[in-house]
Amino acid sequence: MPNLLDALKTTPNVIAAELRPPRAELESAEGIDAWIDTYHAVRRLTREDTFVFLTDSAVGAEEEDNVRHLVTNLGPDVSRERIVPFLTSKHSLEYCLAYAERARQHGLPALVVLGGDRNVGTPRCVTHAFQLRQAIRSVAPGLLLGGWANPYADPAQQARLLGDPQFTGDFFLTQIVSHHRLEPVRRFIGELERERVALPGLFGLFFYRSANPRTLAMLSRFLPVPVEDLSREFAEVRDPVEVCARTVRAMLDAGVRHFYVSNLPLGRARETLKAIMDRAGAKT
Repeated sequence: MPNLLDALKTTPNVIAAELRPPRAELESAEGIDAWIDTYHAVRRLTREDTFVFLTDSAVGAEEEDNVRHLVTNLGPDVSRERIVPFLTSKHSLEYCLAYAERARQHGLPALVVLGGDRNVGTPRCVTHAFQLRQAIRSVAPGLLLGGWANPYADPAQQARLLGDPQFTGDFFLTQIVSHHRLEPVRRFIGELERERVALPGLFGLFFYRSANPRTLAMLSRFLPVPVEDLSREFAEVRDPVEVCARTVRAMLDAGVRHFYVSNLPLGRARETLKAIMDRAGAKT
């Protein structure tokens, strides 16, 4: 099976799921149940050759070593080539470098290396994420490394950052995008073409399950949520699969080829992801 970079270069549409591992502070029994649900979701997705991104939500002192959990409990029948952890710089540098080396030793071919929220929890061990990617490259040169881009920031600046060799990445992921804010995405894609950025990227989608005002307000603290537009849309269609599929269709029309979807229900992650892409007509 091709690794992530080869798939991005050769496959019409790479469709990935982003899952959030259980929080480290969960009580023992609750944490075990949550990890079991995560294992099942990863197994079902990877057996369909779907790439799975596992986030690193570390904001405190207690480390969440999702690599250790995964290799211990997934078993040999699960393809490691389809699993891509996130690693933020909100750990010690020693931990980050050891984490990358463990990922390589356990057959995980890629990491997404991000800075992490500056305003919450543990401070970053480096000022910018590219510095951590450079450090990882020196100890685990065989790992594919991904970074981050935001289509809703200055598109020319974002394209220059991705095209700079200092970025030290093989691919990128974007901030969550929406069909309700399509024009900035078009400008971002245009700047990538103008700057001749060769890095392939996956664009982020969020599976909104409803237009609950409290939920959307909470999400707005972390994501660019088009609250009013989503509220009107859910009043019209009341179908979260259709709402997400509309974003996929709009992005395909804009020239986007590869996607990852966040907030899928763990128990039905594979089925929900397939329903979205089938509805949107994406080729996998």
